[in-house]
Amino acid sequence: MSNLLFGHKNLYINGELKPASNNGVFDVISPATEKSIGTIAWATKQDTLKALETAEQGFHYWSQLSIEDRNQWIHKLRNKIVENSDLLREAIMNEMGKTWEASEEDVELLIKSLEFYADEIHNRNPEEIADKEGTHSHKIVAKPLGVAVAFLAYNFPLLNLGYKLGPALAAGCSIVLKPSEFSPISAYIIGEIAKEINFPKGVITVLCGDLENVGIPLCESTIPQLITMIGSAGTAQKLMEQSSKTSIKRYSMECGGNAPFIVCEDADLDTAINIGSILKTSNSGQICVAPNRYFVHQSVLDAFVAGVKAKFEKTKIGFGRDNKPDMGPLANKQSVAKVKEIVNRAIAQGGKLITGGKEIEGDGYYFEPTIILFDKPYADIMEEEIFGPVVIAVPFTDKAEVLKLANNVDAGLSSFVFSKSNETIQYFAQNLDFGEIQVNGVKYDIYLPHVGVKNAGVSMDCSKYALDDYLSKRRITIKL
Repeated sequence: MSNLLFGHKNLYINGELKPASNNGVFDVISPATEKSIGTIAWATKQDTLKALETAEQGFHYWSQLSIEDRNQWIHKLRNKIVENSDLLREAIMNEMGKTWEASEEDVELLIKSLEFYADEIHNRNPEEIADKEGTHSHKIVAKPLGVAVAFLAYNFPLLNLGYKLGPALAAGCSIVLKPSEFSPISAYIIGEIAKEINFPKGVITVLCGDLENVGIPLCESTIPQLITMIGSAGTAQKLMEQSSKTSIKRYSMECGGNAPFIVCEDADLDTAINIGSILKTSNSGQICVAPNRYFVHQSVLDAFVAGVKAKFEKTKIGFGRDNKPDMGPLANKQSVAKVKEIVNRAIAQGGKLITGGKEIEGDGYYFEPTIILFDKPYADIMEEEIFGPVVIAVPFTDKAEVLKLANNVDAGLSSFVFSKSNETIQYFAQNLDFGEIQVNGVKYDIYLPHVGVKNAGVSMDCSKYALDDYLSKRRITIKL
C-alpha cells in the first residue's frame, strides 16, 4: 500500500484504468513541500497511439447519440464530480500549492462548463438561407467535428480541463486530455470518476507523458480534427507546426498575454489597489489575465504604490487547509528561477524595489509579493509575461502616451482600466488592442468569452462561441 497522499494513478484509455505499457511512472512533487504526493502512469508512444485509436472509435459512438442521451451522461459525470469535489480540491491544493479557498474555483468552473454546454447545445438549430431565385432550399447544419486533443496548462488544472471537456462532450466529440506534468493528479482523478460511472469507452481519455512519446504523436496523428491548448505562444507555434505536417486541423489556442493595468487620475483608488493586488497574489500571480504592467497616473502613483505595498506586506503566505494562507507557492523551481531573474534584472537596470523581491527560504517554491517602480517605461520588463507575484509600476501623464505603451506588446488577452470619466473609459475601450477590456472591476464566467488578439491565441474559450470549435457546419441544398 502506497504511503503517498494520492498513491498511484493510472492512464484512462478506452474506458479502462491501466498502467503505462512499460510500467513507467512519474513522481508528482508538491510545490508547497517539495515532497512527492503521488505517482502517475507515464504514457509511452504505444499508449498514445492506442489512446488516439480508441478515441476515434469513441467519437463514432458518441457522435451518433442523441443530444438527450449525451446530456444524460454529461449530467451523470457532473454529479459524480460534485460528489468528489473535496477530493478534487485536495488534489489541486497539493499539486499546485493553491489555497483551499482558491481550489474551489477550479472545480466549480469544471462543473459549470458541463452544465452550460449541455444547455447551450440545444440552441444550435439548423439555419435556413433564403434562395434568391426561389429554386432551391438551403439549410446549414452543425455536426460533431471529431476527435479533439487538449493540452492543458498547470495553473488551473480543472478549470482549464473544464474549458475543453464541456464543449467537446456537448458537441458530440471525443477528447484526449493531456494535463501538465506539474499538476496531473486532478485530471487523472477525472479519469477514475469516468471509469466509476462507466462513461462510454473512448469518449474521454486522460494521459500524460513526454514530448517524444505523447506530445508529438498526438499532434502528428491524422486522427485529431482539433488541437486545443492553454499555454504559451511558443508552445502553440510548436503544436501547430507539428500537427500541420500530416493533415489540416482546426486550432483553439489560448496563449496568455501581457495585461496592462491603467489607473487614471480620477480612478477609485481603493478599488484599483484591491484588484491590482489580488490579481497578483491569487494563484501567486500565475494567471494568464494577471496584469504585468501597472501604468499609474503620476498624480496618484504614490498613493497607489503605498496601498498595494500595504496589501502585499499583510499577505499571509503558506500552505494547508487549516493554515488559511492568502497565497501559496509558485508551481515549480523553474518558475521561481524565472521570477527571480526578472526581478534582479529589473533592479539592475534602474527599477526601485519597494517591497519583496526575494525567494522565501525553506521548503517550497515561495516568492515574496514584489513591487518594482520605474520612473519611465522599461523595455525588457514590459515585453514579457511575468507569471508571478510581481508588480512593475510606471507613471504616466498622457492618455495617448499610455495607450501606445499599453498596446506595444505582441499578445493582447486582458487589459484593465480604472477611471470615473465616461470619455476616458470609451477612449480606452475603443483603442486598447486586447481581447478583453475590464473597466473598474473584473468579471469572468463560463458564459463570457475568453478571447485574445495577436499572439494571445486563436479562437476562444468559454461562452457559446467556444462551442463552434467542436462543430462542423454543412450546407444542405435541395432543388425545389
